[in-house]
Amino acid sequence: MDLEDAGHRTRFLIRDRDGKYPQLFDAILAATGIEVVLTGIRMPRMNAIMERWVRTCRRELLDRTLIWNQRHLLYALREFEEHYNSHRPHRALGQSSPLRSHPEPITDPDQITHLNIHRRDRISGTLHEYHRAA
Repeated sequence: MDLEDAGHRTRFLIRDRDGKYPQLFDAILAATGIEVVLTGIRMPRMNAIMERWVRTCRRELLDRTLIWNQRHLLYALREFEEHYNSHRPHRALGQSSPLRSHPEPITDPDQITHLNIHRRDRISGTLHEYHRAA
């Protein structure tokens, strides 16, 4: 493949347990030094969940950031993972982040005009985290 021509080596292939991959397929990959990693048993949504995370990471981070080297990439991915799992608002949680409780509803009209929202830049301003001061 092109990776070998560029001096890179593929180490892993993640695949599901579908019957369309015969044992010979795994044997050929093992002979070239590629380790086959199988997804979990009876977990049909596992691939879809990871594909969504990769798409989100690419769209929200990698398409907007100039990555300098591998060290910078690992730092940016670590920061994005923390943001994605602990700070980012999720639709399924009513726009609340996973590790925080749902915000109290604002019922006083005067309080709506004075929300006192603070913004914290993450990854040098690529991602922004907003929270309301108590």
